[in-house]
Amino acid sequence: MLFNSLEFAIFFPLVVAIFFALPRQWKVSWLLVSSCVFYMAFIPIYILILLVTILIDYCAGIYIATVEGSRKKALLAVSIVSTCAVLFVFKYFGFFTGSFVAAGSLFGWHLSRPMINIILPIGLSFHTFQSLSYVIEVYRGRQEPEKNFIVYATYVMFFPQLVAGPIERPQNLLHQFWEVHEFDSENVTAGLKRMAWGFYKKLVVADRLALYVNDVYSAPRSSNGLQLTIATVFFAYQIYCDFSGYSDIAIGAAQVLGFRLMENFRTPYYSLSVSEFWRRWHVSLSTWFKDYLYIPMGGSRVSKGRHIMNLLVTFTISGLWHGANWTYVAWGLLNGIYLVCGFLTRDLRNRIFGVFGLTEETKVRKAIMLATTFSITCVAWIVFRARSIGDAYYIFTHLATGWNVQGIATEQFFMRQFPVALGSILILELGQMGQRLDSIPTILGRLHLPARWALYAALVTMVVMFGVYKKAQFIYFQF
Repeated sequence: MLFNSLEFAIFFPLVVAIFFALPRQWKVSWLLVSSCVFYMAFIPIYILILLVTILIDYCAGIYIATVEGSRKKALLAVSIVSTCAVLFVFKYFGFFTGSFVAAGSLFGWHLSRPMINIILPIGLSFHTFQSLSYVIEVYRGRQEPEKNFIVYATYVMFFPQLVAGPIERPQNLLHQFWEVHEFDSENVTAGLKRMAWGFYKKLVVADRLALYVNDVYSAPRSSNGLQLTIATVFFAYQIYCDFSGYSDIAIGAAQVLGFRLMENFRTPYYSLSVSEFWRRWHVSLSTWFKDYLYIPMGGSRVSKGRHIMNLLVTFTISGLWHGANWTYVAWGLLNGIYLVCGFLTRDLRNRIFGVFGLTEETKVRKAIMLATTFSITCVAWIVFRARSIGDAYYIFTHLATGWNVQGIATEQFFMRQFPVALGSILILELGQMGQRLDSIPTILGRLHLPARWALYAALVTMVVMFGVYKKAQFIYFQF
């Protein structure tokens, strides 16, 4: 079920009303039933896949807590391998077999590729990582195993963040299903405001920008350098508003019910370095890879060469997590190279800035760093969005060619959609600048009641009037 659908507009108020009307002992069971209905709205049979992974990790968590030594490690390995095997079959089997056959043809081998016609279950990577987080935390002794199957299943399947995160840790979310959740008007109004902001990002900004991005990236060789550049910048905003919009809706929906989910985005395009960008972008995934892959490999507390390798491996695997395509692998590796370059050139850059008297607090230096970080991030997004490595290479090599302003001025998009697109981005940036100064609820609280309601009405009106209503799937659903 899509957040931006009529079905959800009916589903969510009904779930909330019944949740608060039920006695405490039935609330969690109702959330589990609601989450199953929410997920089964996509492909009903795939609920069985979630059931398998839930059963594996539920049992593993209980048994891991009762044994020690090699048996404990063996149980952890069984849980991880079993859960990841499901992910591999549905997401990566075709990719790896296809790549193996293609590689074999280079050596003159004539191999046939086994064909399995399966559709990737929605959000499989997200709830797989959430399940793995639970088992690993139990293994490390940081989380008590959950013995109530209903509670554990609801933790994995909690519908606001089931499909595209945030990827929660058990320490943050699991205990909340044991807490009392009574109707709280402040939580409800704050959650609805957060959801409205998320719908604005998705419907008004992301889906409108997608109209142009999809046209250009579907046939990049038919576009000139200016069109490719505009589409690339638009995609940077599209993917941010699409995914952070989903996170806002998820966090807001959970807050209406009285649950607290972690922040997933912290205005990442205001970052002054690539490392800062990754501390602000998709926080739940970045910290997952940091805690469960990067640090176990040694992190930065190793030799320089090993540290560089740890960064490259972590980001390459992160890229593969995003999709079974070499473009995602290249995108992850490129971001790893960015971090390595930043790590190796830090002292040199500080000396160069120092020659011109630009200290870390200088506005000119911050502006240069912000513009540079955003630019190279957009370059990486080219690889992410392109349909193939060949398309990405073509776009790279043609960004600076054929800047024909008159040619695009007559395009239908620029005549009808461009002013709305730019206006929506401007409103987004104004809202985010306000967030950097203070929290939105605090800022709104300083306004008089008529001014606050005028802003609420304006936001809802913009969503209704300028939203794109095509049931566009969220980008990260494919992961």
